Amino acid sequence: MKINHNNKLYKIILIGLLVAALVVTSGCTDKSTSGDNGSSPSEASGVSGADKAAESGESTITDGFGREVTIPENVERVVCSGAGCLRYLVYLQAQDDVVGVDSLEKEESAFEGRPYALANPQLKDYPLIGEFRGNDDPEKIISISPQVILKTGTSGQSAVTNGADADTLQNKTGIPVVMFPYGSLKNEEQEAEIYSSLRIMGQVVDKQERAEEVINYINATMQDLENRTADIPESERKTAYIGGVSMAGAHGIISTEPAYPPFLWVNAKNVAAGMGADHADIAKEALVDWDPEYIFIDIGTLQVGNEGAIGELKKDTSLSGLSAVKNKKVYGVIPYNYYSTNYESVLANAYFVGKVLYPDRFEDIDPEAKADEIYTFFVGKPVFSEINEQYDNLGFKSIPL
Repeated sequence: MKINHNNKLYKIILIGLLVAALVVTSGCTDKSTSGDNGSSPSEASGVSGADKAAESGESTITDGFGREVTIPENVERVVCSGAGCLRYLVYLQAQDDVVGVDSLEKEESAFEGRPYALANPQLKDYPLIGEFRGNDDPEKIISISPQVILKTGTSGQSAVTNGADADTLQNKTGIPVVMFPYGSLKNEEQEAEIYSSLRIMGQVVDKQERAEEVINYINATMQDLENRTADIPESERKTAYIGGVSMAGAHGIISTEPAYPPFLWVNAKNVAAGMGADHADIAKEALVDWDPEYIFIDIGTLQVGNEGAIGELKKDTSLSGLSAVKNKKVYGVIPYNYYSTNYESVLANAYFVGKVLYPDRFEDIDPEAKADEIYTFFVGKPVFSEINEQYDNLGFKSIPL
């Protein structure tokens, strides 16, 4: 009896151990599927999405609208969508990575105000990816197999809407879309957008060092302009107006920029200041009332016909009494708004404006030579003469009226 009792006790213990082992095994299986807080297997094991991307030869970056995008590790084939996107790629010296362009890049025009396009005529020969201003054709993009689509956001559109547009294109093509704002040089917030966007693009095409060179060059140039004129007393600062400013096409004399960067950088008094930071159309009566000492004309106005703003100053009797007209202080500057802003032309214009308004502060500057220095840095070629010839060589000169 004693033997039987011991056998029963042994069996009970053995069964208990087996049950306990099954419970432990079941618990381990549950934990391997989901962590205590419902995390994924990779999270539970401490492996992030970025780590997994790195393991597979990819990387994850955050674009200019806060989207996380996974891209190949070595990107050598890209397309640029939206106004100004291809310009930034040229600034970064990565135009050889382009495999397709939008309709604007393929247009033939008597006027070409984009230095990057003049310096890279081969861009017209690339396959078409869709219409300009970001109206892409997903099927055309798919057919040329870019690794990444670079895309500038639509001006005036919210970050949420721009991000949604990027997601839609990415879903339609199955190709990563990296999107960013274009920015401007009109204030610090928009300057920061330029720099962030250049850095994001630099990450994608492995041009981080060049991105920093471009950012530093812009900052150093603006600082040089400011330093030359910063100590001019308020009472001695010249009053000026910029007319005929291009914006989604050519315009006449009433088209202006209340925050025209060259005036800001050389401490000129913009008579249209106070009308906001963006493009504005003024009343001619306002220009007569302001009566600036100097008038600068964006020579892109010639595309309007009848000489544009220049023709108005010649023929409109309401403008003939302007001091700048009577004193022959009307000057031409290079068009800078052409498929978004050509920053190299803005910087070049600033040296000419400074030379006109404060010649003693810019006596070491030859504006045309300085322009070609700037163009060469940004787009690789000295294209000032090529641009100016299209506009009757009226850039950086006194305009006869």
